[in-house]
Amino acid sequence: MLRGFKDFLLRGNVVELAVAVVIGTAFTAVVNTFAAAFLTPLVGLVSGGGQLGGTVVVDGQVFAWGAFVSQLVTFVMTAAVIYLLVVLPMKALVDRRARGEEPGPAQPTQTELLTEIRDLLRAR
Repeated sequence: MLRGFKDFLLRGNVVELAVAVVIGTAFTAVVNTFAAAFLTPLVGLVSGGGQLGGTVVVDGQVFAWGAFVSQLVTFVMTAAVIYLLVVLPMKALVDRRARGEEPGPAQPTQTELLTEIRDLLRAR
């Protein structure tokens, strides 16, 4: 049972997923900080500024539409960055490999293998 768990953990997909989660968390923190530092004040300025910028009060109920617009812009920016930096390059790579323009990993030639075998036999 322990060996199976170790094999599961050491598979490439689990490690790659863990790295993706960590990087995604860090990226989320950067985007949230950008939104809090720049987008929210910008929406407040555009909507009249002041302490109640981006809000509407109806019968004592506060509707913070500025916060919603700020989060919507943050979501669109995050989606655009992910699409441009991850999805498009991966799609281009897969398309090139499917067309045969980009070869897979290079395998050693027969001469290189024979030279390596010769060197190993000499080392004995």
